[in-house]
Amino acid sequence: MKLASLKSGRDGKLVVVSNDLAWFADASHICATLQAALDNWFRIAPRLEALATDLEHDVIPKERFHEHDAASPLPRAYQWADGSAYVNHVALVRQARGAEMPESFWHDPLMYQGGSDGFLGPRDDIPLGDVAWGCDMEAEVVVVTGDVPMGVSADEAREFIRLVGLTNDVSLRGLIPDELAKGFGFFQSKPASAFSPVFVTPEALGARWDGGKLHGALCVDLNGKPLGRADAGVDMTFDFGQLIAHAAKTRSLVAGTIIGSGTVSNRDADGGPGKPIGEGGLGYSCLAEVRTIETIQKGKPETPFMQPGDTVRIWMEDEKHHPIFGVIEQQVVAA
Repeated sequence: MKLASLKSGRDGKLVVVSNDLAWFADASHICATLQAALDNWFRIAPRLEALATDLEHDVIPKERFHEHDAASPLPRAYQWADGSAYVNHVALVRQARGAEMPESFWHDPLMYQGGSDGFLGPRDDIPLGDVAWGCDMEAEVVVVTGDVPMGVSADEAREFIRLVGLTNDVSLRGLIPDELAKGFGFFQSKPASAFSPVFVTPEALGARWDGGKLHGALCVDLNGKPLGRADAGVDMTFDFGQLIAHAAKTRSLVAGTIIGSGTVSNRDADGGPGKPIGEGGLGYSCLAEVRTIETIQKGKPETPFMQPGDTVRIWMEDEKHHPIFGVIEQQVVAA
């Protein structure tokens, strides 16, 4: 089942979307918003599944689904917690600035709590106040949970995953060092993120979903040129069960909590840093990693961060080369 929220008010209007993303059926007679559905999942989900089946069989009224009309599936959420499950990415970034990586990073996930009071739509512009802030994309996988009890194990946590999707977790790299130096974490350096047009139930992903990881190439284009094709199921040190358990160690998580994987990152086949697509590698899911490898190899970064007018496109394809979650496509604009 694929669910989306059309732009309407603060929390959108819940719709069920066809598997090919061509059509939608209004679900407001079942539940007004996706958050309300998550709050009552075991009662509402079967009715939404029935609606999705009727939509596929073409036995109910339907309308064309246009991704430009979609908000993020959760236009705002009670909680957005982003991990850093691809430790290869963390290691590279720290290597570039000459910082030693603690051994604990390999068995204790990094995680920060991001702003969740308002997300960008999948086709909304990215407003940038100053190019010196260093605007970067971060292509990631996310899951949405039900109500998760405190102290849940990683194995138990996987059972609370309700939906899977993608995000562009926008970062302002130029603001990060000073914020982290204060010892209190991200705030100004993490503006609003955008999410894929649809979120998908794990069951609908088939073999791509193994219970804790999403497998497949996460495609990232910058200004129409391939930047990244890293496999989200490879080099993921912590799966989503582990990330959820980490978040729920000292608190329960409310239904509608979004958990991010962090920037998807693959090592090269020889075990070293990933290579650009043009050199036979799988590329990169953010510009910071590109610049990091340039710094390691050439002594300084050469690739600029995004500027007004630049566009980023993020998606994942099925076996027929059709987007599974729709496409995040955004342009940076001067705020």
